[in-house]
Amino acid sequence: MTVSNTAELRIQAPLPERYLNATFDELGSMIEKAKKTLGSNLLILGHHYQRDEVIEYADIRGDSFKLAAYAAENAHTKNIIFCGVHFMAESADVLTEIDQHVYLPDINAGCSMADMADEQSVIQAWDKLSKIVNEDDIIPITYMNSSAAIKSFVGEHGGAVCTSSNAIKILEWALEKGKHILFIPDQHLGRNTALAMGYSLEDTMLYDPRMSFALNKKEVESSTFWLWKGHCTTHKRFSVDQINKFRNEYPSGKVIVHPECPYETVGVSDLSGSTEKIIQYVENSEPGSIIGIGTEIHLVNRLAKENTDKTIVSLDPLYCPCSTMFRIDRPHLAWTIENIVNATPVNEIRVDERTREYSRISLQRMLDITNK
Repeated sequence: MTVSNTAELRIQAPLPERYLNATFDELGSMIEKAKKTLGSNLLILGHHYQRDEVIEYADIRGDSFKLAAYAAENAHTKNIIFCGVHFMAESADVLTEIDQHVYLPDINAGCSMADMADEQSVIQAWDKLSKIVNEDDIIPITYMNSSAAIKSFVGEHGGAVCTSSNAIKILEWALEKGKHILFIPDQHLGRNTALAMGYSLEDTMLYDPRMSFALNKKEVESSTFWLWKGHCTTHKRFSVDQINKFRNEYPSGKVIVHPECPYETVGVSDLSGSTEKIIQYVENSEPGSIIGIGTEIHLVNRLAKENTDKTIVSLDPLYCPCSTMFRIDRPHLAWTIENIVNATPVNEIRVDERTREYSRISLQRMLDITNK
């Protein structure tokens, strides 16, 4: 079964009883046996937010772009299982060769943020905004957490992709080319990046694609950053109150949060940074350090296990997994890998040729800008 980049076609087939009834160890044996059979012809990519039961079988773990780029660097590997979410598997397909095949163990593993910006809504926004200001003055920038269709639109219209690591550099590049940035789809990363660049809240405008009212011409013209009204449902949970509670309990502790958190939360934190930056911060901290972290719980728990000489605490007192990442589990991984062995592949992610072409352009622009 091959799945296109159209969200409406994401229908996950029920798992056969063989996988539903298998014990944890039996599933592990299935995966190990299949991995051995496929050898170097298989690459399993594990995003940092995955369950431990999945991440233990990953050949490499990382954030979405790191994993997609790694797949592209290993052109000899024909089968790639992406333990992540839909937009990540799309990016891997865009960056890899046409004879490489990318599979997503559960096709319903989407991303709520990415799904908040569909291609038609972006086209409508572009049409509305370009009637108010000169189209040449608008540079579209999309976060990595977006569909291939959005990346393609951005590539075709002179923009680039960004990650939470290189957002400042990408936005600086964009403002050398135009007067306004349409930032899709995470308002919080866009706002936090603008503030980090020295801009004020008055320089930002929130664009809500779900509202039909006429745009305020004066606000559009005076705003440098037009922020799409999207967010990460996990990172949106982290609050100032949680940080205050942590500091009351651990006065000497430090707080680091992801820039997908609201700007109020980022503003009172000691540091904000990408997933990779959070990991590096924890690993480089002195033994005995106390660190409160505002990001997905699987990563926080893993950091605590791997850094036992430090006290690692999630800022959210409730369990806060990325619910869509949580769909990938050991039964789905076993099902996916055994079907590759049996030459009956499932859940292949294949981006159409035109979308692939312009998505590559927007991703390549990002690489060119970042590597300058």
